[in-house]
Order: sequence, then structure tokens, then C-alpha cells
Amino acid sequence: MAPGDRHEVTALLRRASAGDDAARSALFDVLYSELRKLAEAAMRRERPDHTLQPTALVHETYVRLADDGGRFENRAHFFGVAASAMRRVLVDHARSRRAQKRGGGTAFVEVDDLDNLEGTPAGAVNLVALDDALSRLSSLDPRQGRVVELRFFAGLSVEETAAILDLSPRTVKREWQMARAWLRRELAR
Repeated sequence: MAPGDRHEVTALLRRASAGDDAARSALFDVLYSELRKLAEAAMRRERPDHTLQPTALVHETYVRLADDGGRFENRAHFFGVAASAMRRVLVDHARSRRAQKRGGGTAFVEVDDLDNLEGTPAGAVNLVALDDALSRLSSLDPRQGRVVELRFFAGLSVEETAAILDLSPRTVKREWQMARAWLRRELAR
């Protein structure tokens, strides 16, 4: 079985959820490289002088996943929750940095890569403003909110997002397009 194989991960997740410490350890080993790829994708969109490194983002994400109880149905569910945790880590870090600068600092995230939110001013968006807008979108349309979270914060492809949300790639593309338009309008205010 290849590392990260869907069935292997699902079996490990179930054993870990049942309290098997060996399965938890094996799960971290299996998923670490995939979490690292997600973190690297997320950090590529951050400003160059960002103080959080991909390794720290992976570890903080994993701690939050463990703190949330570590109950995951399968690999897709794990990565869906991981995307949410990674978003919280990045936004909390941005808010903390802004507070340290006494409101003077803003954390910007690049959005030109992965065809995310094209048309935003200067190719960058304030991360806290994006998070606030995404929270508003999620309250109006939870599925669109999840699509953005998985595509933007986790850097997942249309196909990976479709698998996690149990949707067709066509539906994900449509939801992604509508969500981006809504967010562009919100962020332009």
C-alpha cells in the first residue's frame, strides 16, 4: 500500500479515533508530507517576510486537529478539517501580528496563484478581511464557503475538493466561480 493511500489512511483514522496511540503516530507519519504540501501552498500566498514557516504551520494545524478531538471519518474528512484548522492558524497569526502593531499592520495574502480571486487590487488581499468575508459567505452558502476554504486555504485542486465534498468537479467549478465573484464584490467595498 502506498503512503497516504485512501484506504490505509481511513483505517488509521478509525483506529486513532478509537484511541489507538500507535495508529495516531503512524497517521502523523503518513499524512505529514501531505499536510506539508498544503502548508507550503498556503505560505506561497503569504507575504515574503511572514514569520510563520510551513513546518510551524503544519505542527500548529496538527495540534489544533488533535485538540478538536481527532475524530475523522476518512481521509477526505481529515483534509476538510485540516483546511479549516490551517485557515484558523493563518488568520489567528495575522490578527496577532496586527494587534502587536497596535492596529497599524495588515497581513496580506497573494491571490494571483491558483487562479484565486482574480481581479483583486494589486493581487493581494488583507487576510483578516478575506476571512471575515468568507465567514459571511459561509453563513449565506455553506457549500461555497467550504469550496473556497479547500481551494484557497488548503490549495486543493477542483478534483480533490470534489472528492472531499462528495460533489462533481463541474459543481465545484461552478460554486468556486460564484464564490470568487461574491468575495471580489465584498472585498472591493
